[in-house]
Amino acid sequence: MTQPTSATEQTPTVESTDRAVQFSCDASRGFTGWLSDRGASLVISTYQVGKLIFVGLDPEGKLWIHNRNLGRCLGLTAAGRGFWASSDTQLYYFHDLLHGTKAKGGEDACYAPRLSYFTGDLDAHDVGVDARGEPVFANTLFNCLARPSLTASFEPVWRPEFISALVAEDRCHLNGLAMREGKPAYVTAISETDTYDGWREHRSEGGVVIEVATGKVVCRGLSMPHSPRWHEGRLWLHNSGTGELGYVDTETQSFKPVAFCPGYLRGLDFMGDFAVVGLSLPRDNKTFSGLALDAELSKRKISPKCGVYFIDTRSGSIVHSLNFGGLVTELYDVVVLEGVRQPSAMSPLNAETKRAIAL
Repeated sequence: MTQPTSATEQTPTVESTDRAVQFSCDASRGFTGWLSDRGASLVISTYQVGKLIFVGLDPEGKLWIHNRNLGRCLGLTAAGRGFWASSDTQLYYFHDLLHGTKAKGGEDACYAPRLSYFTGDLDAHDVGVDARGEPVFANTLFNCLARPSLTASFEPVWRPEFISALVAEDRCHLNGLAMREGKPAYVTAISETDTYDGWREHRSEGGVVIEVATGKVVCRGLSMPHSPRWHEGRLWLHNSGTGELGYVDTETQSFKPVAFCPGYLRGLDFMGDFAVVGLSLPRDNKTFSGLALDAELSKRKISPKCGVYFIDTRSGSIVHSLNFGGLVTELYDVVVLEGVRQPSAMSPLNAETKRAIAL
């Protein structure tokens, strides 16, 4: 899974040239035409295999899959002509070097690492960009929001009122960040606990959404919430433990489900009225087992999926899907690359960056 690959919808399975590591991607019928009409592509993070996966269309309109190594990558966020990505010990900024031109293979964007902050292993999850263009991220290990620093591992910005100390104990598993008007607006956490690893005992219904400006909890009773995003006047998020995409009703302070997806949901972005949703296979361990999602999958007589679903937020209908198979079973985040048809990238872990010299 180290080389760019393309496939048609008629033969949508994409396999790596490395036979020891197989990867497949099945696109729903009509997806390539639909994606072409949107004028966009995707970048997806999978910490499970330590890669960024790019999805777009080649010059012939066929499905284009491209990937690069990044280590344990989690949060993504678009930033101008590039994007930020969190990894196990660093926060990276990737910038498009093609400036609207095209490479020989038809690629109309080539994202290269231009900047990184060494943070150490903070278990950094969601990333946002503020009004100054600076990154802010969910520092899950220290239960807070943070900024990168030139002299320290991080600069703490905010933490929930129920967290009594800034310590490396992952007490509430603060994982999600929603930006609004250039400011951190909402976070998600698995629980309101203030003890080491306390969140694990509240996975089923202890999840909360917290408003950053006031510190108030605006929604309770969630199961493993992830990926809060402010879009067109609503706070959207995943109730991951139930497999539901929905939004927070601010008047009733309750979660309103819009669509069920057969997977553990993480990663959310939008193409107009369409939500782009990441699905993972639930791991068979104490973190993922025993959630309502298991019972719902059994009730619906369907197996869990790993991939990306495209959902009409007005009706809750799933209009298209990309299902991943093989070595990729878990995703974390997904970002829409507006105006890019065939994205490519360079990895900071590979020798190709030695030749990535831009003037």
